[in-house]
Amino acid sequence: MRDWGNPCYNVIMKSLITQDPEILGGKPVITGTRMSVETILELLSSGMEKDEILKEYPFLTKAQIKAAVNYAAKLVGKGESYIFDKAQVVAHEISR
Repeated sequence: MRDWGNPCYNVIMKSLITQDPEILGGKPVITGTRMSVETILELLSSGMEKDEILKEYPFLTKAQIKAAVNYAAKLVGKGESYIFDKAQVVAHEISR
């Protein structure tokens, strides 16, 4: 597992994933592209392998795909979920 607190790792992540309100409404994207982290995750969850994604989108690299997955893992690791309404999240927190 990566050391999220490591400043060098965070610099590398920020060089691969960026957010700009002018690009895709501020969604996180692969730097220099309009390919969102969300799209990469959807491709992976649909069953596409990394090599298939790279063939379909030759402007991507393995490092960028990995960065998208790591970005999502970090976001989920913050313990917030936007799928459920606040009441369900609170109930889940109390039941732990």
